[in-house]
Amino acid sequence: MKIDRIHTCTGHRASVYALAPGRDSRHFLSAGGDGWIVEWNLDNPETGLLVASTESNIFSLCALPDSQLAAGNMNGGLHWINLREPGKARLVQSHKKGIFDLLLIENRLFSTGGDGVLTVWNTETQYPETSIQLSAAALRCIAYTPERDELAIGSSDNRIIFLNPSTLAVTGEISDAHTNSVFSLAYAPDGRTLLSGSRDAFLRIHSLSDNGNWMRDPRSPDLAAHLFTINHIVFSPDASLFATASRDKTIRLWDFRTGQLLKVTDVIRHGGHVNSVNRLMWTADALLSASDDRTVSIWRVC
Repeated sequence: MKIDRIHTCTGHRASVYALAPGRDSRHFLSAGGDGWIVEWNLDNPETGLLVASTESNIFSLCALPDSQLAAGNMNGGLHWINLREPGKARLVQSHKKGIFDLLLIENRLFSTGGDGVLTVWNTETQYPETSIQLSAAALRCIAYTPERDELAIGSSDNRIIFLNPSTLAVTGEISDAHTNSVFSLAYAPDGRTLLSGSRDAFLRIHSLSDNGNWMRDPRSPDLAAHLFTINHIVFSPDASLFATASRDKTIRLWDFRTGQLLKVTDVIRHGGHVNSVNRLMWTADALLSASDDRTVSIWRVC
């Protein structure tokens, strides 16, 4: 396996925390501590286009239909942005602390906050429909599988909490998922495997048993998967691989079938990031990584 850095996108003035799809498959968006939302063209990545700007650090970003964006800030506010009229963006305050993750299911937007609250937003009215307190600690991440119509929420109290997205009824939990905050979750396409990454630097693979309980999968590495916090996990388009991003400045590539580590990026051999890797996004032909070093790197994996 090879991973080659194709290009590094520069221009942000602070850490880059969020990535999202752009107007088509050849464009993507980045956002971060400078409050800027920048559009990049994979076919011409030399220069980014500033498409919107806020006065807050942006922690999370979600692309919505009809050129709309939702951006969660460090203070718990949600920016609603129309890319056709970015000057008319609206800010709605909901969470008492930062919005760490956003997820769109049909016309409902789910946000997880540092206040331990899960909020559901109506994308037409751009206001919250309902909120539920799930923890006294921060909710760091959210994932969804349509195969089971199930939400998974990662919490800083070390739990993974499962909910019905329609009723918000809690359907289960993994109370000892990690020994520290759960920072990232990713469902496999079949909905029967869930990957989790944590501040404890461990990668856990959870599998659904025949009786419907989540069990630790034997593919889970016995040792820490990274040196420091695992910030994000994404599957490749064909789900044969997954990638993990960490505060240890590396991206690691794994074989999903076996759980085997295949490749580690670093600065010397691959021209990798020099600070924490915060977010990943896998397109049809490239892996994107956003970092505290104020850059987004575009990688070819083959």
